[in-house]
Amino acid sequence: MVDCRECPRLVAWRELVAREKRAAFRDQDYWGRPVPGLGPADAPLLIVGLAPAAHGGNRTGRMFTGDRSGDVLFAALYAAGLANQPTAVHRGDGLELLHTRITAPVHCAPPDNKPTTGERDTCGAWLRAELALLRPRAAVVLGAYGWQALLPVLADAGWVVPRPRPRFGHGVHVELAGNRGPLHLFGSYHVSQQNTFTGKLTPAMLEDVLRQAARAAEIPEKR
Repeated sequence: MVDCRECPRLVAWRELVAREKRAAFRDQDYWGRPVPGLGPADAPLLIVGLAPAAHGGNRTGRMFTGDRSGDVLFAALYAAGLANQPTAVHRGDGLELLHTRITAPVHCAPPDNKPTTGERDTCGAWLRAELALLRPRAAVVLGAYGWQALLPVLADAGWVVPRPRPRFGHGVHVELAGNRGPLHLFGSYHVSQQNTFTGKLTPAMLEDVLRQAARAAEIPEKR
């Protein structure tokens, strides 16, 4: 995946950002490539975002690492007993996800955080390949974009997605039957600054969804 160059617009943008850099990170080497999933391959809980941030995952080479969205997500994962520490700054900072894997429908940073439909569909091949190797019992989808992108991938992987498709919403919980066992699908507002700075998504709201999903995935509760 990290050598993929299938989407010309995304390749040009991720590499431009990596060359020009943000002033605060001028002395750092940017990753500037597709960002792979993070966490154990046997994780029963899957977190699905949108795409790497230009100066977050595209800089550090790790999902949600080094940006404000990640600050909120990893603090909530730690509070829910799903990470060994509440912060994620760079790839060598000692972070470990517990029973949890993070991925996204688009693995390159897109301009304005908005992938095109074609880019989503092209990158969906990687999501399908990753999901084929996983055995999740629950998934938390961050935002409507990820929800819409994930549902057809789940259907292709053997889970039964009802018609009409379930609508996204914060706290929505849908159980999908499948030949690999049921999957509990949860929705949460995305951890973008647009949501966290305005209070649309609070830490307590996110932690509540994560704890519900962890219980559905049969992950032992944090003591």
